[in-house]
Amino acid sequence: MPFGRRRNRIERSVRERGVPPEPQVRERDREETTGPWDAADAPEDGVPRVDLGSLRIPAVPGMELRVDVNAQQKVIGASLRAGDSLLQVSAFAAPRAGGIWESVRGDLATSASGQGGSLSEREGTFGTEPAGFITARPPPQPGQTTPAPPVRRAARFVGVDGPRWFLRGMISGPAAESPEAGAALESAFRSIVVARGAEPMPVREQLPMTLPAQAAQQVAAQQAAAKDRNGPTLGS
Repeated sequence: MPFGRRRNRIERSVRERGVPPEPQVRERDREETTGPWDAADAPEDGVPRVDLGSLRIPAVPGMELRVDVNAQQKVIGASLRAGDSLLQVSAFAAPRAGGIWESVRGDLATSASGQGGSLSEREGTFGTEPAGFITARPPPQPGQTTPAPPVRRAARFVGVDGPRWFLRGMISGPAAESPEAGAALESAFRSIVVARGAEPMPVREQLPMTLPAQAAQQVAAQQAAAKDRNGPTLGS
């Protein structure tokens, strides 16, 4: 799916006819897109979004936003849950010319196959997408002492190449099994805004995400409380 971006239209002069070009106001053309959006083209649609730095995730009624944070309070993932279905999103640096979705699709299929899953390409809402099933280990439950065995889960991957960024989403659960069931999460994916930033980054490196200030304070307090309960650790 081509991503809309603004380009300067360069008009040729008429020097070959010996006539100097007249001063003109050059308008910027824009190919239309219905989302996801680059920060420079973000719509004024009134949709509330949670600012995670490089990603601005829509706050959708009935969906739960989950942000995964490591011990250093670094955001390593974001997802939206709707019932038993999940949309996990990540954004990556991409080159100025061309996209990376085609090569990423092959990597996803290889990775899924190596872990006991199976993905094949099909045409979807956002263009070509790998779909099928993956195997994943369920999160540990309270009191659980041994890891649960991996389970098979329906999944489909959607991807959009933007200006110097690539946005990937994995839809899993019932929403991956039919277009009707996946419509709400697809709409949420379409409403995401990507803020790439101007700094150079290696291609395929994940764009950094951050927590809003209030959420960061809550996470820090929770981690401090957990540390107090568990006692001092080596090096503290």
